[in-house]
Amino acid sequence: MGTAETVADSVADALSAYDVSVYDMSDFAVDDLDAHDFHVVVCSTYGDGDLPTGAESFFDELAAASPDLTGLRFAVFGLGDSIYGDTFNRGGEIAAERLVECGATQVGMHARHDASTEIRARDMARDWAATLPIRALAPA
Repeated sequence: MGTAETVADSVADALSAYDVSVYDMSDFAVDDLDAHDFHVVVCSTYGDGDLPTGAESFFDELAAASPDLTGLRFAVFGLGDSIYGDTFNRGGEIAAERLVECGATQVGMHARHDASTEIRARDMARDWAATLPIRALAPA
């Protein structure tokens, strides 16, 4: 539905003081992860609490390669709908778990947008991005 893309663009806009690039996870490889970069993962939830189709290949590759991501810092903005109960925002949680398993460090609040609220995801993302502790990165 394009919500994750809209959210990613909002995050990029909020972080425009930095050198920001936005990638579709289906076009991003594990080898593209760089511990010198701060990574923001925007991830929706599909089905019974699964990763979206576009993210599955990346996280399958991550599991197979099991790279040492020590030093890599990341934040997660999850998209979901609380009507799904226990699987609410599970896609973002899976993404975070898989990165941490490889030694990466999650920082900042794990954002969990709820599509059942009146809050627009892009507005929440913009406000959330402004709180991220990116202090270690120099502005562009």
